[in-house]
Amino acid sequence: QVQLVESGGGSVQAGGSLRLSCTAPGFTSNSCGMGWFRQAPGKEREGVAAIDSDGSTSYADSVKGRFTISQDNAKNTLYLQMNSLKPEDTAMYYCAADHDARRTRQLRSARTWGQGTKVTVSS
Repeated sequence: QVQLVESGGGSVQAGGSLRLSCTAPGFTSNSCGMGWFRQAPGKEREGVAAIDSDGSTSYADSVKGRFTISQDNAKNTLYLQMNSLKPEDTAMYYCAADHDARRTRQLRSARTWGQGTKVTVSS
């Protein structure tokens, strides 16, 4: 069973930055997609950003211009650079991957998930 392992979460003040990383072996074929999702306490999970194997990206409106998703296929690693963080970005962030990029591209679902990394932004 493939395991996705996130790292890079932590606590930061509003306006600060964090970079999340996710090791994701086995998701480098042309049909694969990867993404980041988050879930705040008491709220539903939401898609944050996604990237296809060709580098095409999609973002939730709430993070456009502040977050950047990228991948290093040689290292089987997915990244999420988060700048200008706001208290409302506080959540558990999950790395996700799917062999069918149509799932992740729409920021709705995926079939393989990491355990999550916590991000806390204080005002």
